[in-house]
Amino acid sequence: MGSIHVKRKRQVYESNLINNGLQLEATRSVLDEKTIFVKVHAPWEVLCTYAEVMHIKLPLQPNDLKTRESAFNWFTRLFSVDENIIKPEQEFFTAPFKREHLSNFYIQDKDAFFNPATRSRIVHFILSRVKYATKQNLKKFGINKLLDTGIYKAAFPLHDSSFGHLSTDPNCPSERYLLYREWAHPKNILKLQPLDFIRKYYGEKIGIYFAWLGFYTNMLVVAAVVGVGCFLYGFFMKDSCTWSQEVCDPNIGGNIIMCPQCDKVCTYWNLTITCESSKKLCIFDSFGTLVFAVFMGIWVTLFLEFWKRRQAELEYEWDTVEYLEQEEQIRPEYEAQCTHVVVNEITQQEEHVPYTACGKCVRITLCTSAVFFWILLIIASVIGIIVYRLSVFLVFSATLPRNINGTQTIRKYLTPQTATSVTASIISFIIIMVLNIVYEKVAILITDFELPRTQTEYENSLTTKMFLFQFVNYYSSCFYIAFFKGKFVGYPGNPVYWLGKYRNEECDPGGCLLELTTQLAIIVGGKAIWNNIQEVLLPWVKNLIGRYCADARSEKIVPRWEQDYHLQPIGKLGLFYEYLEMVIQFGFVTLFVASFPLAPLLALINNMLEIRLDAWKLTTQFRRMVPQKAQDIGAWQPIMQGIAILAVVTNAMIIAFTSDMIPRLVYYWSFSVPPYGSHSSYTMKGYINNTLSVFNISDFKNASKPFSSWFENHTTCRYRDFRYPPGHQHQYEHNIYYWHVIAAKLAFIIVMEHVIYFVKFIISYIIPDVSQETKSKVKREKYLTQKILHENDLKVVKKTIGKIADKIIEGVDSTFRPKTE
Repeated sequence: MGSIHVKRKRQVYESNLINNGLQLEATRSVLDEKTIFVKVHAPWEVLCTYAEVMHIKLPLQPNDLKTRESAFNWFTRLFSVDENIIKPEQEFFTAPFKREHLSNFYIQDKDAFFNPATRSRIVHFILSRVKYATKQNLKKFGINKLLDTGIYKAAFPLHDSSFGHLSTDPNCPSERYLLYREWAHPKNILKLQPLDFIRKYYGEKIGIYFAWLGFYTNMLVVAAVVGVGCFLYGFFMKDSCTWSQEVCDPNIGGNIIMCPQCDKVCTYWNLTITCESSKKLCIFDSFGTLVFAVFMGIWVTLFLEFWKRRQAELEYEWDTVEYLEQEEQIRPEYEAQCTHVVVNEITQQEEHVPYTACGKCVRITLCTSAVFFWILLIIASVIGIIVYRLSVFLVFSATLPRNINGTQTIRKYLTPQTATSVTASIISFIIIMVLNIVYEKVAILITDFELPRTQTEYENSLTTKMFLFQFVNYYSSCFYIAFFKGKFVGYPGNPVYWLGKYRNEECDPGGCLLELTTQLAIIVGGKAIWNNIQEVLLPWVKNLIGRYCADARSEKIVPRWEQDYHLQPIGKLGLFYEYLEMVIQFGFVTLFVASFPLAPLLALINNMLEIRLDAWKLTTQFRRMVPQKAQDIGAWQPIMQGIAILAVVTNAMIIAFTSDMIPRLVYYWSFSVPPYGSHSSYTMKGYINNTLSVFNISDFKNASKPFSSWFENHTTCRYRDFRYPPGHQHQYEHNIYYWHVIAAKLAFIIVMEHVIYFVKFIISYIIPDVSQETKSKVKREKYLTQKILHENDLKVVKKTIGKIADKIIEGVDSTFRPKTE
């Protein structure tokens, strides 16, 4: 019964397609007798009719505006694709297509007037709107539903040739082969992308993604150069770094005995064992980092502003300026649930909707709370990792040798802190990946339950949910290290405990900046490698298996449509993951750049590979997508603007609270000289001694007294904080240096933020969103369209009205003559 039903639906659908003017041709599969392919062809008449319905813009006449030759042109030519291989697209002024003005459009060859992407769009438009059944007065229509219910296995536009060699048909332009050779092939890694050609083959939605990715990568070059410059400055200045020399000096650091960092098991230790990490810290915690953080705050604004201009150019060139949401199709899932009847305020007609106003509120509340629950779940996992670090630190402290006279290499590098932070980073990376996989399913479930009306609404809703989640997922551990770790530890006589039993973690004596740098390097590097492996290997392996199964059965020549059928379909989310990956990376490059100036360089290298990998995937591993219009990058633009604003705050706070720059400056300018210091001129000497407070061993509480007793008649140890020494009337309370430093930190944050925000504002104001050139093109196009189309209308009107007017005037004359006499 079921199969007869299915067959009936198919027959109704196909006969309706033929009634709409499409031509169908069915062929049996070469490899599998059971599979039947239905080829759809749209004749000229159908294309014209639907181009008018869909308001598709088509060429009127070639663009006659002169483009200014800029000095950049010869430079870009070096990196452009060879013009003899991929001919540059001719620029046209365009207008929405109208049947009656056919003669005004620039038609040189009927076959080439509608490009392949437009043809596919028109055919898909028809396929998605033709009905196949009527049930209880509800029409059931559209290819998507037929695919979801399994009545058809797949529907896709065909690639035009093989990617490996030119087509044997002389009329075929072999665009896929050209794209593969001139765009996706790794040899083009330094070339610019042939964007117009990509858009012509895949449509605007994919075109704009690659335009954005290419633009972002080009902008990263500047950031990477400055970042490497700042890194090298730190690298070459590290030997003149006084405080690091003091740590390594056997007479200064060698004589400083530090208090244990955990209860009982930890022992006293010598400051010189942190000599290596203090040298590394000098590279990242230098003046160059401050300059770079300010630069990146401004770079982000430039990037977003210039991208808006570029987007406006593309909108014009690709005709998406007044992209009328052609009545965007209602999602079949939404339609199926339409059971409630409401009256539309505008048309006063009855309409079916899936939920009442109250039902919608309930849905939104449930969805929001579900998202919050998941975000809290990640925060819980971050806290879990912190507890892990605290408990493991105890174990490592007890097992790793940590004698005062330890000089072996292993002790130099494998401190309990290092061991803890590396294992914790790896565990957090694994947890991130697992939660990702689970949450993706949950986010889709939540959005499905929310029932957005159209595909765009669906994508934007899902984008926001997924991004919120990924944001917390990827960045939470970095936020913890940067802003919470080692900030609330108390002092050896009165430590702060987590959950009543775990003593709070302390930073390395050099501060937490180095740890933040390690964490960033592991996450950014690990993520890039993991994503690229996943992106390339998965589709490749699936296709290999599919091809192997198919090849095993036949030696026959397989037609194009059958080869495409065995490729991977692009998922419902399309480019979502590509965007997500890049925007998360954009976050790492901007939010924490003060601690890791090499991040833009890593991102640049990753992106150069990413562009080619994505291109390779699209041209070789996936079926051709149905071309879609897109005016911009959607919900990602506001997300990036949000990150850009947050980045200024996080970088100012990293420099103020995580790095040691402010305490050093305060020491240099006010505490190294009288009245507080004893040096005659401003200097960094004595800084280490000044920032380590003194603690009397006899003041330990029993719970935290170390097991190993202390000989060599030392009665005090040192710890990292600004407190009064024992014996002072305010012993162990914060000293004046502490309050100076806090005031300086807050002042620094306020000044830096305001300066950068002010510069950002000025830049946004100065750089117009649409360039002058694009504005003139748009005006010229409007003028031409009106002139050409209206003049023709006038001619027609004059002809018809002329005849009528003559008759009327004759009539008027005969009627009114007697009265005037």
